[in-house]
Amino acid sequence: MKSKLSTLIMAAVLGLSGATFTANAFADEGKMVGPVTKIKLAADGKSASAILKDAKTGESTTLTVTDDLTLDKFKDKRIVEGDEIRARWDKDGKNTSKSFKKTAGC
Repeated sequence: MKSKLSTLIMAAVLGLSGATFTANAFADEGKMVGPVTKIKLAADGKSASAILKDAKTGESTTLTVTDDLTLDKFKDKRIVEGDEIRARWDKDGKNTSKSFKKTAGC
């Protein structure tokens, strides 16, 4: 009986600690929909900085883009200044992009 009770208590403690960790992981994420005002590729081509203007508030945010798919879109001019973008990023001091996609439509 004691082992079942201690197992149950341990499972509850682990479950609560996992839920706390998950909530903290999502707390440091930014989201925005708005036009790209400036794109600057790094000389080595392995990163870029993009400035987005929030469609709701008008605030500008600089994002660091490092994923190859988005960098290829910048190089091929599939994403250019003026395109409306839906972006998610980690608020880690550098605003590292997690998702950088055009919004639906033409």
